[in-house]
Amino acid sequence: MDAERIRANFESVQGRIAEAARRSGRSAESVRLVAVTKRSPTEWIRPLVACGARDLGENYPQELWRKAEAQADLGASVRWHLIGHLQSNKVKKTLPMVRLIHSVDSLKLLQVLDESATALGDPPGVCLQVNTSAESSKHGWTPERILDDAEMIAGCRAIPVVGLMTMAALGTTPETARASFIRLRELREALRQRTGLRLEELSMGMSNDFEAAIEEGATLVRVGSALFEGVES
Repeated sequence: MDAERIRANFESVQGRIAEAARRSGRSAESVRLVAVTKRSPTEWIRPLVACGARDLGENYPQELWRKAEAQADLGASVRWHLIGHLQSNKVKKTLPMVRLIHSVDSLKLLQVLDESATALGDPPGVCLQVNTSAESSKHGWTPERILDDAEMIAGCRAIPVVGLMTMAALGTTPETARASFIRLRELREALRQRTGLRLEELSMGMSNDFEAAIEEGATLVRVGSALFEGVES
């Protein structure tokens, strides 16, 4: 049955996370799995939550709205994450529905979020997306620009800036992806010094490279296809 396959996949991924954390000298609890449900039918979500998934990620705001509303009865037992590009005109509807936005890819968007967050009692956290692979198809700050913007980033007080996010280049192996993960970790240290922000989260690593990302310091891994492998749609 699909529910049984989802459970087996979930337990396998959790085991791999725990082992990678152990290799990096950390506990399994120091890494959160964000189960990415993009392009997955809504009916796959409840079996995933039944396995213990609490953090669910979507790429597109409209899809997140639809799935979050369909699963509204789950309440606080799940936390929705937006991991894809967010347009400014979708900020107000998205903010109350999520606990973390991984993909804040410009100072302009961060400032829009900061302004909108003033109306919320408990705004979600955000990670700043950095294009560490220098691919023209990817959104995000360049490593150089995010350091130049450090003072203005620190000036955004209403929205909690909790970390950084990146994606490795297309076609990389886990080993060749490491350079992007190491670069993000190094940027966090530099940005901490310039802003005074703690930046506790490093969102990096997907189905094909999350173990390498954990070994390089990831605290959030965004895994989708590995959770649904072999599940019939």
